[in-house]
Amino acid sequence: MIGRIALALGGMAGLLTPCLLVSASARAQDVPGIEICTVEKTMERRTSCLQSNVDFLQKTIAKLAADQAQKLDAAKAQIESLKATVTSLQKIVDELQAAQKKAAEDKKKADAPPAKEGAAAKDTPAAKEGGK
Repeated sequence: MIGRIALALGGMAGLLTPCLLVSASARAQDVPGIEICTVEKTMERRTSCLQSNVDFLQKTIAKLAADQAQKLDAAKAQIESLKATVTSLQKIVDELQAAQKKAAEDKKKADAPPAKEGAAAKDTPAAKEGGK
């Protein structure tokens, strides 16, 4: 039983060894980013390292600026769209308020009792003289 386990582990180690070698070589690739330049001994290598850092930072800043400009343009377009929507909604609200006010005035006129003709006749000068 122990022999089978040792054989299985030995087989897995044989399979994993190439994977470890591939991942070690993949880690050795130069990935753009900030490097620590103080470890370089010669001035040329240190200058090259610093220039690489500067180039990386400039590319990063340019990319971020382009992304932010795109987001800002999208936000401006959305703001303009929202302004147009608010304007149209305000127009609709004004129309509805005007219609409501007109309906209230019409209702007041309809609810008001008509003037009595007899009362109006009493107030006239001829009616006053006739009543004496």
